[in-house]
Amino acid sequence: MTSKLPFGDTLRAQLGPPGAARRLGSSPRSRVWHVELPGGPAVVKQHVDGPDADERYTREAAALRLAARVDPPVAPRLLGTDPAARVLVLERLEHRAPADDWMVGYAATLARLHAAARPEDSAVLPVWSGPTADDAAAFLDLARRLDADIPARAPAELDDLLARLTRAPGRALLHGDPCPGNDLHTPGGVRFVDFEQAALGDGLVELAYLRIGFPTCWCVTVPSPQLLDRAEAAYDDAWYTATGTTRSGDLADACAGWLIRGDALVQRAYRGTADHLARVRHRDWSWGTVTARQRLLHRLGVVEEITADRADLAGVRQLCAGLGRSVRSRWPALRPPPGRRPVA
Repeated sequence: MTSKLPFGDTLRAQLGPPGAARRLGSSPRSRVWHVELPGGPAVVKQHVDGPDADERYTREAAALRLAARVDPPVAPRLLGTDPAARVLVLERLEHRAPADDWMVGYAATLARLHAAARPEDSAVLPVWSGPTADDAAAFLDLARRLDADIPARAPAELDDLLARLTRAPGRALLHGDPCPGNDLHTPGGVRFVDFEQAALGDGLVELAYLRIGFPTCWCVTVPSPQLLDRAEAAYDDAWYTATGTTRSGDLADACAGWLIRGDALVQRAYRGTADHLARVRHRDWSWGTVTARQRLLHRLGVVEEITADRADLAGVRQLCAGLGRSVRSRWPALRPPPGRRPVA
């Protein structure tokens, strides 16, 4: 990793000349360095060439500027930018090993991040995109091919679910990929990094990560019911403190939306390339802490449980129960996801 530090005249004029630089590991979509600047240590991040590089850079820069409104901070400070080179210079933060109850602080910080957006920010970031009719059709096809009974009302309930998710209230600042690893546990609290998929939408689609198993992430974990209750309560308290309002909406819709998305079974590079719910019938594949079938089975159980009091999703609940039985019968060796956060 010997790529030259992209610190040109634009950044030198803003921040002064860089000192010692050290290249860090990162995703294929970016290059990252630790660097010493006259004002202190910093992180330099460059979005590398690709069909969506400009969009990723623009999203991340915009999200960091919105997040900067929040105090105490929820993200690193944005120290400088070079749009022509797609470079961001960020405050360097000290990360410590998360505590066993890390989800509580994570959820509170997530709520404060979500609350950063204002009505006038509607044009700053794209609107979050939820599951589609193709996702619902693929989910129903999976149930048929695994010989699970499909209640007559379930297809219409899925159509209604898609409509509700599309018109869900709220224009929260969504991180876009709030995975363990994109949260830094600093002496001053949790800070989120890597906002290249940031969007505006209903914060419940990210609060649901705690229940549904971090659907866009390699590190699926399942908290204890007690820890989950504490984390969701911390989110609600932080949201109320930041906005003066109580959280609206129902997590059941958000969880069901993640369940039917086949792209939530694969890494980002493979999303939009195939019907992954159809693939899971023929083969299982590992991604991080679990396999695709483990992800599916866990999500089925979550949606079955969380829809218990939702008359408008009663058919979907029955479908999840039946499909869960079919999955367990066909692949009896599947185990629940781990209960503890892995070490990255």
